[in-house]
Amino acid sequence: MLDYPLKIGFVSLGCPKNLVDSEVMMGQLVAGGHELTPQPAEADVIVVNTCSFIDPAKQESVDTILEMAEYKKTGKAQRLIVAGCLVERYRADIQKNMPEVDAAPYLYHDLTARVFTTPRHSAYIKIAEGCDHPCSFCVIPQFRGAFRSRRFESVINEATRIFAMGGREINLIGQDTTCYGEDLGMKNGLADLLARLADIPTDSPKWVRFLYAYPNKITQRLLDTIAAKDALVKYIDMPLQHASPAVLKRMKRGAHADIFLKLLERIRATIPGVAIRTSMIVGFPGETDENFEQLCQFVNAAQFDRLGVFSYSDEETSQSYHLDDKVEKAVIHRRKRKLMALQRRISLARNRQLIGREFPVLIEGPSKETELLWEARMPTQAPEIDGVCLINDFGPGEARPGEMRRLRITEAHDYDLVGELVDAPEQLYTPAPQLANPFPILPSASRAGQSIAVR
Repeated sequence: MLDYPLKIGFVSLGCPKNLVDSEVMMGQLVAGGHELTPQPAEADVIVVNTCSFIDPAKQESVDTILEMAEYKKTGKAQRLIVAGCLVERYRADIQKNMPEVDAAPYLYHDLTARVFTTPRHSAYIKIAEGCDHPCSFCVIPQFRGAFRSRRFESVINEATRIFAMGGREINLIGQDTTCYGEDLGMKNGLADLLARLADIPTDSPKWVRFLYAYPNKITQRLLDTIAAKDALVKYIDMPLQHASPAVLKRMKRGAHADIFLKLLERIRATIPGVAIRTSMIVGFPGETDENFEQLCQFVNAAQFDRLGVFSYSDEETSQSYHLDDKVEKAVIHRRKRKLMALQRRISLARNRQLIGREFPVLIEGPSKETELLWEARMPTQAPEIDGVCLINDFGPGEARPGEMRRLRITEAHDYDLVGELVDAPEQLYTPAPQLANPFPILPSASRAGQSIAVR
């Protein structure tokens, strides 16, 4: 018999979309009078919010569930609750093969209370759920459902509240943010939303960023809006997945390298100084040496600022699982290493061009690697997924997390930059209250996803 109120611990795995779901669940629990704890040994109930996008994520979810189940033997925990994508895909299997699990609730998008676990100066807002794209390698529509947008004013109200409570940066997320508003009858939904967000009055500078753009949804109206508003960071995260027309056709993505290069040219012409991030999948069924060479040639021509490379994961419920001509794992591994090496050379060359220049940065705090350095991010560096700026000279005055300062770049590395602050601390900057009651999420023993501990 559980005594109320409960002490509840959370482990949230996977992407920022999962993180927001966890924050909403925690907000509901806190509103209901329960207490959150970062110590699994002290929790009455432990909730694991899982990811199952690809095999490594599934394995991490299973390992974490089993790890947290041990606290039912050694700690106070009487219940282990599993939520998220793994549940949506394998509910019956979990209930049959993992007796340690007491319940497996569905996740849902809601506008209820939310407990923020990110630093107070940076927050995610989920603007849509689900996806309607038919990509043959992706299983997300199977457990996230059809695409559906949040109501326009709901997003504006949440962002206004975040900025009023000390937020400096908002990152809009969804499986495809560029489809925002289509189901609501809006022609330029994302562009209109970004314009309104940029115009929210604040006492100090702010950044608004959106993630996960679908290439054929990048309209000129969207680009013009980004270029026109100072608060909209000049950054586009646009997963292209490949460049070979044959591979893209099998992926059910369409397009090809020449179309992408023209799009990149248009983006850069419209938004001076824009940083473009993409991701590629290597080893997709049927990918030949020639197809892979086309991809390498495209990456060399495109000169992306950021590029992530993923090994193809043969998910049994995806359409691509049934395709023939599977690529051997050793070949996939070699191709991934080669493409990453190519991008490292590109990234280093582009970073070296920044030496001696000054940029606005958002101060994060002490470096995770050493207390001798602090970390900051330029507008063109998204949290968790891009490199950082390491500060080795604070210049005049002290630095404080959440400040926006100016940094002169003095060194360049493959992904990270090193620099010195050149301006005085923000005169109007005063630490605001946290966005909400901050409770750390329980740490995972092997977190392959992003780090989400409260800082």
